[in-house]
Amino acid sequence: MASPQSALNNVPEHLKPEMMRSLETMQMRDSLRMYNTLVEVCFADCVRGFRSKSLDNKEENCIANCAQKYIKLTQVIDVFILHFS
Repeated sequence: MASPQSALNNVPEHLKPEMMRSLETMQMRDSLRMYNTLVEVCFADCVRGFRSKSLDNKEENCIANCAQKYIKLTQVIDVFILHFS
């Protein structure tokens, strides 16, 4: 897979700024989508009740572990995609 910079080598100069803005927008959208999915998955798996305003220790630990696993998995998938594309 070509890097964003090398992919822009074939784009006319006057279109490069617009292409970079589009790429940045897509990257931001993907980052927000990943964050939202992480929050939804970890919340659903770890938060068991609304007894208080704050999380208990078990919920906090569960969320921290869930977030770490989700981020590591995402990184592994990214490497896999880059390797095989």
